[in-house]
Amino acid sequence: MPVITNIEDLKRIYQRRVPRMFYDYAESGSWTEQTFRENTSDFDDIYLRQRVAVDMSGRSTATKMIGQDVSMPVALAPVGLTGMQHADGEIKAARAAEAFGVPFTLSTMSINSIEEVAEATTKPFWFQLYTMRDTDYVSRLIQRAKDAKCSALVITLDLQILGQRHKDLKNGLSAPPKLTPSTIANLMTKWRWGIGMLGAKRRNFGNIVGHVDGISDSADLGAWTAESFDPTLDWNKVAKIKEDWGGPVILKGILDAEDAKMALQVGADAIIVSNHGGRQLDGAMSSIRALPSILDAVGDQVEVHLDSGIRSGQDVLKAVAMGAKGTYIGRSFVYGLGAMGQAGVTKSLEIIHKEMDVSMALCGRRYIEELDRDILLIPENFEGRWQA
Repeated sequence: MPVITNIEDLKRIYQRRVPRMFYDYAESGSWTEQTFRENTSDFDDIYLRQRVAVDMSGRSTATKMIGQDVSMPVALAPVGLTGMQHADGEIKAARAAEAFGVPFTLSTMSINSIEEVAEATTKPFWFQLYTMRDTDYVSRLIQRAKDAKCSALVITLDLQILGQRHKDLKNGLSAPPKLTPSTIANLMTKWRWGIGMLGAKRRNFGNIVGHVDGISDSADLGAWTAESFDPTLDWNKVAKIKEDWGGPVILKGILDAEDAKMALQVGADAIIVSNHGGRQLDGAMSSIRALPSILDAVGDQVEVHLDSGIRSGQDVLKAVAMGAKGTYIGRSFVYGLGAMGQAGVTKSLEIIHKEMDVSMALCGRRYIEELDRDILLIPENFEGRWQA
């Protein structure tokens, strides 16, 4: 067993064990990947203030996200095809999150279905919704999430149309993988992954196959998804979905202060500052750079969370000290899942928790509620100055 000390260690194991198309699916952004890169590198521009001779005993990272108790201000982000990273990936990730005391968010584009994850867990999880042209399907999907006792609905706003990810096109991404000569050659080197997949509950999209007329295999599904995202999504439709859901709603994909204000008007319980991990609008600002202006726009009228780019507990600490009430990890837990299954997801959470806890202490803080900008050194021009 290798000595694993950080998220990068998990990533290296993940790359060795998971087929290339699924590694590339997670580890890529759209077009030139500028935003994908800067989501992580921009955290490096923020420094932490070391404080000494401060009582560091009795620390706690516990807090709340949308009123729910969490062991640290971190949730597992919705990630499509998680069940292709490791057999029954969504189930394993959900179980790890539940045991650790953090929220798990199931993607519409998951492999394991809502019902399968609900059956395998004992506490409510969150469900992420993509809005589709087929409103009847969306209504039934929302009802399925209600029936599974999901405790929050996360509506993704930044995928009305799909950003181009070059690697997915070149790899012929599909679930299950299409058996081309190059795919077969790669799969032959990933025997551990293949053995696990033989015993998986399913290898296609559990929230879609069997729930949409005419969808029976991955070829049908590829055509359907390309045509099904709703390009007409607007704030009125968001308000209608919130009404239909009737519970806590989190709006994901906010990157502009004006959109944050609109989210307030439709009654969002929380917003997630996110650029979809750099997978949609390439050239958009990183989430951490966009965070201050959004916080200024909405103040404490709504919880502001942050997604995209978090690879360490220090990143979580910086986001929370800037004012975020919660953060999300996607790739960081996927690395662990692909590397070691459920134990790997737990390891990723342990790493981030330890890094956050120790760094918080060395900044002279013992509780999440004490975190503020006073522990940060932020460049004067961090957000940039732009011509009107």
